Amino acid sequence: MKESDLFEPVKNYLETSGYKVRAEVRNCDITATKGDELIIVELKLSANLQLFIQATDRQYITDSVYVAIPKSTKRSKKHWKGILHILRRLELGLIIVDIDNPVNPVEIVFHPIEFQRRKFKHRKRAIIKEVENRSQNLNVGGSNKKKIITAYKENAIQIAVYLSIIGATSAKNLREYDSSKKTLSILYSNFYGWFQRIDRGVYDITANGKKELRKFPGLVKKYENYLSDFRKNNE
Repeated sequence: MKESDLFEPVKNYLETSGYKVRAEVRNCDITATKGDELIIVELKLSANLQLFIQATDRQYITDSVYVAIPKSTKRSKKHWKGILHILRRLELGLIIVDIDNPVNPVEIVFHPIEFQRRKFKHRKRAIIKEVENRSQNLNVGGSNKKKIITAYKENAIQIAVYLSIIGATSAKNLREYDSSKKTLSILYSNFYGWFQRIDRGVYDITANGKKELRKFPGLVKKYENYLSDFRKNNE
């Protein structure tokens, strides 16, 4: 398929709607006029950065700018949702062209309208809380397919270190050593398989937990020292 294959269906649709359509006018793929109204349509085989650059440049000419791309069944739902968000955020219209549909080859997904940006306060609170609960910067930005040390995991490491030193004890006792407020939940859910319940309300670290702690020498040392200092200061 070529970009020019998209031209005829879009042209016919606009002409049926009463517009005068012309191609390649001052670098615009399609221009459609009706009185003083001007629509510009940029044609591309995919929604890519070059398309966004071209389309937003046309917004210096008119607010009615559309991008037209062919229909595809290969787009992932998540990726496509992101593309739609970007187009709306850029205040561009979207046209989908199905050249295999002789009856209705053109679908106007949405028109160019002013983008109303919303902020999700709960997302902001979640990020701030996560930042506050991480004691160190243990991850590298831009890493892919690497396990991230979250605040939850750091709390689990802290509890595991305490249990490896103190021995089997309760969540209440661990909290006295300033472990996480989620101590009981972390022990009970045992997400990483590091803990085992040996009596009512009493937990211990598993052999797997001790093995996994070796992967985090910096945090282990930190919480060993913290526990030692805490005991000295509270004797």
